Amino acid sequence: MRILVTGGCGYIGSALVPRLRENEAVSEVVVLDSLAAGSPRALLGAIGDDLEFRRGDVRDYEAVESAMGGVDRVIHLASITGAESTHDRREETRAVIVGGTENVVTAASEAGVESVVYASSCNSYGYAADTNIDETTTTAPCNPYGEAKVEAERAVRDAADASDFSATSLRMSTNYGYAPGIRFNLVVNHFVFRGLTGRPLTVYGDGENWRPFIHVRDAARAYEHAAVSPEQWPRDVYNVGSTDQNYRIEDVARVVSEELGRDLEIAYLEDERPGPSYHVEFDRLSETGFEPSWTLRSGVRELADRFAQSRDTAGTLDASRPNSPSQEVNVDGHR
Repeated sequence: MRILVTGGCGYIGSALVPRLRENEAVSEVVVLDSLAAGSPRALLGAIGDDLEFRRGDVRDYEAVESAMGGVDRVIHLASITGAESTHDRREETRAVIVGGTENVVTAASEAGVESVVYASSCNSYGYAADTNIDETTTTAPCNPYGEAKVEAERAVRDAADASDFSATSLRMSTNYGYAPGIRFNLVVNHFVFRGLTGRPLTVYGDGENWRPFIHVRDAARAYEHAAVSPEQWPRDVYNVGSTDQNYRIEDVARVVSEELGRDLEIAYLEDERPGPSYHVEFDRLSETGFEPSWTLRSGVRELADRFAQSRDTAGTLDASRPNSPSQEVNVDGHR
């Protein structure tokens, strides 16, 4: 099969594209990316005759339509990143997430695509007091990012109902872990780097807000599985993660401190706009045959090892690179 990955030069894409190329059921991977947030660097090591790259924005229907030619399956990852930052760019967020998704499913329908897998987010649950959130729980997003994800899910579902293709939306847990296109504005990755450089782990608010976490390579495996075997993902939405990998943000800081073997200071700062909090259940995911394999602790240890290797081989991390950990960022996952 020929698979199109939108946003394939991003964090998850950098773990997913190599997996797809190695999958015997996949003959060719097409990547559509505007390179506004991702970088071709993310695909180093994944270049070959079975990889086609197209530079284009999902807001541009002609670019999407052109990339869709001859495609059998679609994994739609392209999105705005940094949920907290979307409060200041509401229109852009909706244009990329909702408008881009509408372009993808419209072009998929016109091109006769068999299946679409959409990258949604557990962020759509917002701030929930219940600790048993599942796919039947009413979404209550508290930022433009979550609002747009919910609306885009609806666009995917409506397009599938009106067309011949199957579709599912994966409400992904908060990602962490090493991949070539690693993001440092995600809470676990950011905490590990700060811990290794002897800086306090900054927690906004009281640190008691919940999040489920999933390693980026498990996330990539889930998208691959859903795209290659859509018959095993028949429902329109799935939470993706592990119930035992729900953590309070202050506990994430504690895990990082323990796994790094350092007595790290945890600094609590007032947050005028508290971020989402959601403790999610993943029972429905078990129906698909997919199961995450990483734990937060093993992922933290791997990140520490990777950062140590980077230090040994490159001396220092280049602060001029996008998403360099030495840059100050608004951290997704606890803001």
